[in-house]
Amino acid sequence: QVQLVESGGGLVQAGGSLRLSCAASGRTFSTYGMGWFRQAPGKEREFVADISSTWSGGRTYYADSVKGRFTISRDNAKNTVYLQMSSLKPEDTAVYYCAVRLRGPVADMGGYDYWGQGTQVTVSS
Repeated sequence: QVQLVESGGGLVQAGGSLRLSCAASGRTFSTYGMGWFRQAPGKEREFVADISSTWSGGRTYYADSVKGRFTISRDNAKNTVYLQMSSLKPEDTAVYYCAVRLRGPVADMGGYDYWGQGTQVTVSS
């Protein structure tokens, strides 16, 4: 069992930046792939970004809608994954969730095994 706790959400103006953090329990964090998803009101949860496990090279993947604006990174010493969000737009408003991917496919919700409770990000115009 892996527990995840997100933090860093809040209210920001369009064009601003936020950094989300997700702290994970467990001693094998470096072996997990980690992902970020988001869910806006009335919409389905969607993939945002993923970073593979360290032994897989820590490769990163992004949804087209955030490519060039968001950066995912990980600090294995702190058991934490980050999502740096820049040039935020009102359409980025959503609850952001982090998730653990043990062996599943990137970007497929079904491939993620553990989920956090989410953190709200609101971007005002």
